[in-house]
Amino acid sequence: MRFEFVSNWVGPRPFEGNNVAELCARRTSSEVDMRILLAFATILGLLLPVAAQEEATPWQDAVTGQIEALRDGDAETALSFAAEGFRTQFEGEADKFYEAIMTLGYTPIAASRSHSFGEFNRVGDKMVVQIVNFIGTDQGLYEAIYELGDEGDGSWHVVGVMLKKAAGVAV
Repeated sequence: MRFEFVSNWVGPRPFEGNNVAELCARRTSSEVDMRILLAFATILGLLLPVAAQEEATPWQDAVTGQIEALRDGDAETALSFAAEGFRTQFEGEADKFYEAIMTLGYTPIAASRSHSFGEFNRVGDKMVVQIVNFIGTDQGLYEAIYELGDEGDGSWHVVGVMLKKAAGVAV
């Protein structure tokens, strides 16, 4: 019994057992090069958007600094990462700033086991909105939206935070 093997790159050929190896060997080097190039381009295309969001950003240092200070109970340092309005309002009273944060429902940030950065959006040259994900001590998931501002000297400070409990449990 004979079967007809049809392919775009070699045209119709009779299929007879060992002819498969012969057909594969007929591929030109340009066809192989094109397939390798296409595979590489596909992988690169998939990785570029991720790399763009994973690049180091100057405002993430401010977020991480404030989160770590809150975890350590270091009110003075936590306040130093806040925007000028907060620093003025709580000048000399960093403990009241820390107490206000805990009272207003931001305890999951201070008690979090870890945090990671999600997407961000620049809102002009001096404002950024950054998503930050937290894992709480109860394995609960939390998502915060940080608004950060560049205060003119290149230093970024936390202008505001909105926190919500996310669906699911960390594994």
